[in-house]
Amino acid sequence: MSPPTFEFGIDTIALASLIVLLSGILSMLISRKTKFPFTPLLVIVGILVGPVLSWILPQTARLLFYYVRAFGLFIVLFAAGFSLKLDVLRRHKLVITLLDTIGLLGTALIAGWFFSWVFKVPWPIGFLFGAVVSGTDPATLIPLFQEHRVPKDVETIIITEAIFNGPLAIILTMVAFFLVIPEIVGSSPIEPVLEGTRLYAAAILYFLYQILVSAAIGAAIALLAYHAIERLGLYRSPYTQILGLAMAFGGYVAGEFVGASGFLAVTIIGLVLGNHRDFFKRGSGKVDEAVRRNVEFNDVLSTFSIIFIFVLLGASLELAGLKWETLLTSILVALFVIFVARPLSSIVILPFTGFRRFLFISLEGPKGAVAASMAILPVVLGRVYEIPELIVWGELILNAGLMTVLLSMLLESAWVSVLRRRLLG
Repeated sequence: MSPPTFEFGIDTIALASLIVLLSGILSMLISRKTKFPFTPLLVIVGILVGPVLSWILPQTARLLFYYVRAFGLFIVLFAAGFSLKLDVLRRHKLVITLLDTIGLLGTALIAGWFFSWVFKVPWPIGFLFGAVVSGTDPATLIPLFQEHRVPKDVETIIITEAIFNGPLAIILTMVAFFLVIPEIVGSSPIEPVLEGTRLYAAAILYFLYQILVSAAIGAAIALLAYHAIERLGLYRSPYTQILGLAMAFGGYVAGEFVGASGFLAVTIIGLVLGNHRDFFKRGSGKVDEAVRRNVEFNDVLSTFSIIFIFVLLGASLELAGLKWETLLTSILVALFVIFVARPLSSIVILPFTGFRRFLFISLEGPKGAVAASMAILPVVLGRVYEIPELIVWGELILNAGLMTVLLSMLLESAWVSVLRRRLLG
């Protein structure tokens, strides 16, 4: 996949990066003083320094975003993988599986139908939007959950669902891109199989291929890393952090090289190493120490990545060409995703959670880093593949996607206390 063909000097990129980092510090300070959620602030500040003050031009923001998106996302997902616990997965595996399969696909289909209907665009474009916003990211809610004493089982279901449906939403988005631009598959080993298959059957094969091959790559790299830490003593700083980054880059590159998902691969690496005592059936103090050091290091990198993703997303908007009709329709689409698409697609868990817990879970699934990073891709790929219609439709996806991220974070942070008190006691 070729990068966008914008030309900027190093000084322009360095200045934009400086503004992004200062925006991140400002957002952190405001969040700490006001208790306002951190990630929506990043988007708001990004809009301020971007389209409002023009300190970062949209073209510059989009160029930076193209390169930052992949690095930032796989670091965020790599860090998230370490926080998954097998005992939690086993205890709530049915509910989590339903949310990450039927719930994910249902959200994409329902949101995609509504988007294509209100904006009058082809169904594959609507499904592309639905796939972009299908995943959840409750990182914004974790401190709020702890502050308001949300029951641990409900909290772990929502967080674990989000960690898995992040990479799955990325895979679903790539499937949606495949329906719009079939040549996006590139030179992956599965391409000869897809060429002789009907389009929708090919999309299903492509989805399964990405999941299975990515999981295998992640498990293999985690196994190699485990033995490297054990036998070479790579559990002290800075060796273990360097090894961790090498694993993350290696998993991503290997996944993308064979046309699979590098994002799912790095999540599996974190999952296996974070639960190495369960997977390898024996304890290792060296690996425990390596995991601890990597979690601390990855948390810093993850925060760094989130700042760039959300500030650049806000700065990427072009308000000059944004019509009020488009803005209001984007708000309507965002509210539909929050109040209709997510609850309807989550209804499959109702028999296993009860009505009150189902309602809490379905209303606490904000969109985050994955949706933010994928929302801008249609515009970028429209320019890469020189598809004018995709650029126009991509702007609609970007506007509606940003509004969905913003409103879901703001609303679902605001009503945590009320929902916990009314629904969970």
